[in-house]
Amino acid sequence: MTTIELIYDRNCPHAATARKVLAGALAAAGLPPRWQEWDRESPASPPHARWYGSPTILVDGRDVAGDESSADANCCRVYPVEGMMRGAPPIALVVSALSGAKP
Repeated sequence: MTTIELIYDRNCPHAATARKVLAGALAAAGLPPRWQEWDRESPASPPHARWYGSPTILVDGRDVAGDESSADANCCRVYPVEGMMRGAPPIALVVSALSGAKP
């Protein structure tokens, strides 16, 4: 089973957009809209959730953007989309990560 995680900061202005992207990508991939969310500052979140900028989407533990350099980043996160920087990854990037995930 594929593990999907959304890592975010409570005050992140892009967390809601990342949720919409994730829901849209799962629908496009024909998968149910289920994932685990981790607030980076919550003591209940696993240690790896504190390593990424907000928002980050992981599929089977891998960053959908393939950017492991953002690990250990206590900051906001941006994604290059069509020559511009956006606060959430594009749906196509998440769909691609989902299609490459183990069944």
